[in-house]
Amino acid sequence: MANNSCFITVSLIGVLLFIIISYVASSNDVISTICPKTSNPPFCSSVLKSAGTTDLKGLVVYTLNLAHTNAGKSLTLANSLAKTATNPQLKQRYSSCVESYDEAVGDIENAQKDLAVEDFNGVNIVTSGAMTNIGDCQDKFAQPPKDTSLLLENGKTINDICSIILVISNLF
Repeated sequence: MANNSCFITVSLIGVLLFIIISYVASSNDVISTICPKTSNPPFCSSVLKSAGTTDLKGLVVYTLNLAHTNAGKSLTLANSLAKTATNPQLKQRYSSCVESYDEAVGDIENAQKDLAVEDFNGVNIVTSGAMTNIGDCQDKFAQPPKDTSLLLENGKTINDICSIILVISNLF
């Protein structure tokens, strides 16, 4: 009886190790397929490792939700900056960014709707639109006065997330 329970324990450990190794291998395969094609491969790797899935559709859902959350926070930040900025040029730029981020949030919501009906080309198109809108905001700060908020950094992060979405949506 003791030999039999040892065999079962060793077998269970072997099965668990196989599952863990298989998951890590498939996770690395997904990451090595997607991330080199993105605008920020190390960031992509970090995001996809935190997704908790290697399923492509699951990864698109995860990254779209992440993009939506971040775009919403940036919209809130831009609104706050537009209301509190004392420099008239910055105030105008932040107000313009409110419009850009509002459109980006709408684009991401449309991408989520497209994903729900498995329109991956639609996901790609409206995600590109979100990136364009965020870029429009960022372009406003090419000249002084300088933005000292986190708005531009947040925009880069959202564009990096959207870059992941574009690569994944092209794999369908």
